[in-house]
Amino acid sequence: MGTESLRRLLEPEGWALLASLPPYEEAEAVRLNESLRAAGHDADLVATVLTQQHLRARARAKLGEFAANMLFTEKGLQQATRLVVAAHHANRYRQAGCTRVADLGCGLGADSIALAALGIAVDGVEQDETTAAFATINLMPFPNARVVNGDALSHDLSGYDGVFADPARRTERGRVFDPEDYSPPLPRLFELRTVVPALGVKVAPGIGYGHLPADTHAQWVSVGGDVVEAGLWFGPLARTPGRSALVIDAAGRSAALDCAARPDEPAERAPVGPLQRYLYEPDGAVIRAGGVATLARRLGATTVSESIAYLTGPSAVTSPFAEAFEVLDHLPYSVKRLSSYLAARGIGRLEIKKRGVDVVPDRLRAQLGLRGDSGATVVLTRLEGRHSAVIVRRMRPGAGTMDS
Repeated sequence: MGTESLRRLLEPEGWALLASLPPYEEAEAVRLNESLRAAGHDADLVATVLTQQHLRARARAKLGEFAANMLFTEKGLQQATRLVVAAHHANRYRQAGCTRVADLGCGLGADSIALAALGIAVDGVEQDETTAAFATINLMPFPNARVVNGDALSHDLSGYDGVFADPARRTERGRVFDPEDYSPPLPRLFELRTVVPALGVKVAPGIGYGHLPADTHAQWVSVGGDVVEAGLWFGPLARTPGRSALVIDAAGRSAALDCAARPDEPAERAPVGPLQRYLYEPDGAVIRAGGVATLARRLGATTVSESIAYLTGPSAVTSPFAEAFEVLDHLPYSVKRLSSYLAARGIGRLEIKKRGVDVVPDRLRAQLGLRGDSGATVVLTRLEGRHSAVIVRRMRPGAGTMDS
């Protein structure tokens, strides 16, 4: 978005036009564009407000009702912290006794909103001029929050007792995977803990353990089963060094699993055992944090094969850290053998889960020639080294599973 488009959006006409729009509906977008232009509104302004309408609709999944009154950029929305995760971030600072936090690389202000909502004074620092302007608008409801358009590493940290940093992990060419290529680079951000010990840094969930300093607590976070980030916490924000997984369900309930005592130690391997009555799929945050062996002990389970993150055990155990399945049958895997098995049982709808087997689920469905009115779930994996198909039935979690 150019400077002129931003100026027009923030003028009374643009602001009123944006406020007048109904909730976004894809089927109505073209008609709405035409009707606004027919009413005499400038085409560029119409395009700008309709873009905001669409971004607000997409942002609801991350930011809930707050999204209805916020302004967004495409890049800013992609990197914005989900509000339920930002609330966990903010609570760390509150529990650590922080009263004034610098939010470096604040983007559109999601983490600043969560901090300010807990009564913590927060200064968001954002280098991109348009993003900083939007963050200023987004933080207007909070008198204890402000935004500075400037460089994160040049910001004066005196007077702050907490720092949160969210380095950019995207360029015009796409995602950045090397922490040295973050903006600012991750090692430069780690240096800030010598100035303000209460430092938190949001990083990509694919970060390698070798990039983790010995004094950090690294926590991988999943929301509704999707791994969304890893957070590195220092000083009073870290209870102890190590690695953990934070699992947040669709209702916003959460549970944490400690996975390793040292952040940089290799993931412990769980023992391998034969397939038993129940199969467990660990949450992705647990896998990323190297906690499969820890979870196996909790479940009284073993892994189904070396380096495969499916667990199996004799008893049904409810856990927030894994999805449970009852094993109905299993057979050596081949397309022909599986096709015959499913055809004999009238399976026409098939959920395919896989790990350790090189298949493309949609392509496999076409090869299987499914026919029938029944449905099933198949797990394609290795059982003690052998490629296998496991027919399972999902066990629905009961109430209170986040306390397990």
